Amino acid sequence: MNYLYKLRFYLKPYLWKILLNLLILLMITGLSLIVPNILKGVVDEGLLQGETGYLVNAALILLGLGLTTAVLNFFQRYLSEWVAAHIGYDLRNSMYDRIQYLPFSYHDHTQTGQLITRCIEDVRAIQNFAGGSIIEIIQLVFVTIGVMVALFSADVKLAIITILPLIPMVMMTTDFGDRVTKLFYKVDMALGDISTRLQENVSGVQVVRAFARESHEAKRFEQVNKAYFQSRVVLIGEWSKVMPTTNLLIALGTILILIFGGREVLAGTMSVGEIVAFNSYWLMLSAPVQQLAWLVNAAGEAGAGAQRVLEILETEPAIRSPKDAVKVPNLRGRVEFYNVSLKYQNEKFIALTDIDLTVEPNQLIALIGQTGSGKTSLVNLIPRFYDVTDGAVLVDGHDVRTLDLVSLRRQIGIVLQTSLLFSDTIRANIAYGRPDATEDEIIAAAKAAQAHDFIVRFQNGYETMVGERGVTLSGGQRQRVAIARALLMDPRILILDDSTSSVDTQTEQLIQEALDRLMEGRTTFVIAHRLATVRRADMILVMAGGRIVQRGRHEELLAEGGLYKEIHDLQLMAYKPSEETEELVPPKFQRVHAENGLG
Repeated sequence: MNYLYKLRFYLKPYLWKILLNLLILLMITGLSLIVPNILKGVVDEGLLQGETGYLVNAALILLGLGLTTAVLNFFQRYLSEWVAAHIGYDLRNSMYDRIQYLPFSYHDHTQTGQLITRCIEDVRAIQNFAGGSIIEIIQLVFVTIGVMVALFSADVKLAIITILPLIPMVMMTTDFGDRVTKLFYKVDMALGDISTRLQENVSGVQVVRAFARESHEAKRFEQVNKAYFQSRVVLIGEWSKVMPTTNLLIALGTILILIFGGREVLAGTMSVGEIVAFNSYWLMLSAPVQQLAWLVNAAGEAGAGAQRVLEILETEPAIRSPKDAVKVPNLRGRVEFYNVSLKYQNEKFIALTDIDLTVEPNQLIALIGQTGSGKTSLVNLIPRFYDVTDGAVLVDGHDVRTLDLVSLRRQIGIVLQTSLLFSDTIRANIAYGRPDATEDEIIAAAKAAQAHDFIVRFQNGYETMVGERGVTLSGGQRQRVAIARALLMDPRILILDDSTSSVDTQTEQLIQEALDRLMEGRTTFVIAHRLATVRRADMILVMAGGRIVQRGRHEELLAEGGLYKEIHDLQLMAYKPSEETEELVPPKFQRVHAENGLG
């Protein structure tokens, strides 16, 4: 319940509606407490004394109370669900907003399925509790207070005897509440694992079928599904122990009323109507008390959901704009790395070590090196996707940690190796970074990226829906749309992470010609596998083990020798037109290919 209490701030915007709801609930409880007294009069005066008029009047009063209660119940339920729906709406928005600003290091270690489950299932549990269960708990409190007052007012001795079964019931329910939250947390985690497995399988369905691994994936899903099933069974087992015991204790209270109350009727100290009223009050209490196990169960589920929701909401973004952030509307494009080191969260190895680099505005910088050498890590520090462990990254003389993130990132265009498109039109995807772009600007960017020709061949042209992750487009088409998206932003700094890897040679040449024109006047960082892409770079950085092991222009690095020349010679051997067999490739280059392959 502590986790649910932490979410109380989400109730503040709806405080007046909540207070009105409580007032209506109090009225409903008050009306229900009148009924046993009416029944008392029906028995003692109407039935035992034969007062027919009293019976008619009592019937009319009960009808009026029923109609009034029905109307009040309608408004009370509507208000409850309205507030609950808005709380769910606000929670989902808050979680989605927080997820957008959580650092890349958080997403690196968090399963997508777990995030989806927390945004949907856990919020649903909280919403259901806010809309129904919590109202029933409040109603139980109101009814309990009213019934206790009525019972002790009627007969103190009999009231004490009657409520004795409530003591073990409260103790048992409290213990159950402590255990059920932990059990629900395990259930929710298991459900998140199911969501993760399903999401991965659906996303990778082509790979699964290509390798004929359907049965293997089915077994993997069965494992997480079984874990979820077993956690639910444990929870059901605990709950099933409580419910029968609750029913037994309620029945025991009725038995005590009949035994001890019957004796008082026989002794003449209580009337039959008073016993009927007394028992009616007890039954009014027993009905919600019997639901106590359900309510505690719902509270446990909501508490576990609140815990998982708060794990996101209380995670402060490690990378954010400082309070006195500097806004840079027009970057020149000078980038400097001063003794930069980077170690990712929860990783043993350092990704970058002692990086010192100065890049002047409008320069073209190419990065090459084997997989894991630190190329992508280095360029990811410029838009501040990660913060350096040591040292500093400066843009136009400003430490990126002092800059406003929005103003910085809006002037950096990025094309990743695997281009993600959203389930929207081609037009919307190109204009993603600039929703206010004109038609002419969108078309110009598409033409520059060599995308216009294939776009207009679609039946709906720029209004063509690309499908989830852009799956309706080929790899080369997706890449060209992504390049157009980056170019439309007219960035001062351009980062191309092997952005031509998914296109054929002819298209690559066309894109490269367009990029050559568009890179003029911009500081550009290019990560590439093929040396043909980087020959004309102002500076080539050769990286290995998180360090810059060589730097210079193409001719200088060839003359210097070392890793760059080995990679260069290896690629020449790989693409040299010849009828020679692979066994003529020198062992030295076979070793280079195995140890220093580009990635």
